[in-house]
Amino acid sequence: MQGSGSGSGTDWAQIEQEAARLLARLNSEPSPQDEAEICAWVESDPRHALAFARAESAWEATERLKSAAAEVKLPPLEAIASEEQQRRLSRNIMIVAAIAVALFAAAAIVTIYTFSGVERYESRTGEIRDIRLADGSLLHLNSDSAAEVRFTDLGRKVRLLKGEASFEVAHDPRRPFDVEARSAAIRATGTAFNVRLRPSLTELTVTRGAVAVSVNANARQQVGAGAGAVIQPRNISPTRLDPPLISQRLAWRNHLVRLNGETIEQAASEFNRYRTAPILIGDTRVSSLRTAGSFGIGDSRQFLAALEQSLPVRAVNGQDGSVMLLYDDERFAPHHASNSRTNAGTSSVAGPIRLSSK
Repeated sequence: MQGSGSGSGTDWAQIEQEAARLLARLNSEPSPQDEAEICAWVESDPRHALAFARAESAWEATERLKSAAAEVKLPPLEAIASEEQQRRLSRNIMIVAAIAVALFAAAAIVTIYTFSGVERYESRTGEIRDIRLADGSLLHLNSDSAAEVRFTDLGRKVRLLKGEASFEVAHDPRRPFDVEARSAAIRATGTAFNVRLRPSLTELTVTRGAVAVSVNANARQQVGAGAGAVIQPRNISPTRLDPPLISQRLAWRNHLVRLNGETIEQAASEFNRYRTAPILIGDTRVSSLRTAGSFGIGDSRQFLAALEQSLPVRAVNGQDGSVMLLYDDERFAPHHASNSRTNAGTSSVAGPIRLSSK
């Protein structure tokens, strides 16, 4: 058995066919050698693991349907069908049942072989975790994040389920380090990189070494240190990153939120990652105002106080702990006059109120 090297649609179809063939083989009293070969095939390429992961998802969905169907109460067959209809139904049901049983058994076996020994790590809202893995690699989880980790003699696999994670990968050329993030498969050996799951894309930042990235089993692209990529289901867009932007993206590792000209709406979204009650924008005029500074992830109140001191913004506290940002019309005239001389158009929280928890 050999993994497919290229990333064409034909190769992906072949991977799916091979996965289906191996499912049937696992369901036919496989020998220990068969089991070892199948496991080796799964571990040899992240696309193989992805195919099995999708099989697991399909199996779980089928299990839910099966459980629901078990609760449905139907009248006796003879009450709703003639003898001839019963004979035809019986033949069809036997065929469908045989197929279903085979699929259930195969999917269950695949789940055991693919995901046995999985360890799950999670962080609560506002919590940042640093975890040393069995191979010596470091997994850093940002707030409200989760990942599954599975190591074998043939490979190291991590599935980022939600949020953001940073990886410092211990060098082991015999066992590649694969990270699955939605449709993306990221492969590294001895590397440091960061992966963030945003609502419509996956954001990759590489700080040391290089990684190979593919989406939906397409051809892999190399992304090296000092670069990043925007990953979507159909494409990968690599880009060079300047040091300040890399520092900003990784500021959470030091429990900081760094802002450098972001809008207040964007800044509020960043702080909301660490809050159980959100900061809300109650006036569209507030959204486009811009801010800068360095704040501790737990210092959102300092951030809000800085906004009120420097910009025409008023923070109103809600009973549930949320904060509504409103435009302060009473401060509009002097603020507007001050900015009109610079023809700025938008405003920023500048030097005097740059705060930092460090």
